[in-house]
Amino acid sequence: METIEPAYGTAPLLLIAAGAVALLLVLIIRVRLHAFVSLVLVSLLVALATRIPLVDVVPTLLDGFGSTLANVALLVGLGVMIGRMLETTGGAAVLAETLVRRFGERRAPLALGIASLLFGFPIFFDAGLVVMLPVVFSVARRLGGSVLLYALPAAGAFAVMHAFVPPHPGPVAAADLLGADMGLTLLVGTVLAIPTWYLASYLYSRYAGRKFEIPVPADVSAGADPSGLRPPHFATVLAILLLPMVLIFGNTGVSTLVTAGAVAEDHLLVQVLVMTGQTPVALLITALVSMLVLGRGRHPRERVEQIADQALGPVCSIILVTGAGGMFGGVLRASGIGQALADSMASTGLPVIVAAFVIATALRVAQGSATVALTTTAALVAPMVESASGLSSMDVVLIVIAIACGSTVLSHVNDSGFWLVGRFLGMDTATTLRTWTVMETLIGVVGFAFAFLLSLVL
Repeated sequence: METIEPAYGTAPLLLIAAGAVALLLVLIIRVRLHAFVSLVLVSLLVALATRIPLVDVVPTLLDGFGSTLANVALLVGLGVMIGRMLETTGGAAVLAETLVRRFGERRAPLALGIASLLFGFPIFFDAGLVVMLPVVFSVARRLGGSVLLYALPAAGAFAVMHAFVPPHPGPVAAADLLGADMGLTLLVGTVLAIPTWYLASYLYSRYAGRKFEIPVPADVSAGADPSGLRPPHFATVLAILLLPMVLIFGNTGVSTLVTAGAVAEDHLLVQVLVMTGQTPVALLITALVSMLVLGRGRHPRERVEQIADQALGPVCSIILVTGAGGMFGGVLRASGIGQALADSMASTGLPVIVAAFVIATALRVAQGSATVALTTTAALVAPMVESASGLSSMDVVLIVIAIACGSTVLSHVNDSGFWLVGRFLGMDTATTLRTWTVMETLIGVVGFAFAFLLSLVL
């Protein structure tokens, strides 16, 4: 879309922006209007309030929506297919049980957390938690102690991967809206996710497991595959989980060598590695491999097709909300609000990465949804990133992580994840606030601290 001359000065545009965010919160929290409809409606009202020409209103909305979905829908769709294939063939149980056996019973919580980190790459938080909890409960019953000692490392691992690492919708949407390199976002997100999980989830679980004696729930239904299929080998599961990372790393490594002049850009092998290491292609290859390797001898082709199709249904809402966030961002840019926000933030002297974290935290606390907080914050911050001078590709990726961290902290009663964890672990509201909410806040704060420190030294 062509840039449209702003109809108002900076102050009126900032007032419209504040009103838009306030209206969005009222619609979602008070009116209980679905986030997708709320974002579309507010985007339309902002376009009209800022006097974007009527003939340009709908094209502006569609341009922001479509450009975001071009990346988000592809990556999220392929990612959930991979996760669903692993889930239905018992890959999660194989991963957890093998690691517990190799680490030893004394380090079982650590092993469960590492298994969840690996399995959390392609599968969403809630689905991963449902699949992994029967394994967690089985280990907890066998070894004894508070269930928090075993469940929090797993739940924290899924939360960290869901917030930090593509192909999960949050980091994908933020990276797309901010123009961050998707492969670099995946690599940096993975590198930061591991120490963040260890400090904020695993070490915290050792404290919480001693302080809160929560028995293993006796009536939680298992999410494991009941069909009695022969489960895949541990090496097969691990190879499938690592395949996209290896492909993307190959792209990044070869591109670095090309930039340094060590290899020729027009060499066929170089071009193949660059293409197959693009995130959508890497996930496509992995999805095909998972269908072929995991489906063979376990499911007929019709069942594999059904599994892939069923994987897409639950993520439809998330994909549409993310696209609507992109629509909101498109209107902010076209109306001049984005530039007005960028100019006003620049005058405060607050670094973009700090502003991104603060805005995301405020939106997260106010309305609960991490996806809405993340997409709205990315839309607001994108003009600041565009206008900021001297930001490297790494800086932009770290801003993406900062937004994800702000969208993670202070999970409380307006967050569906809060009730999911509390219900599955048999905790009352007060205990969930003292355990899950504290851990989520630690994840967000520790992750932001890592991202901010890296932005200072790199």
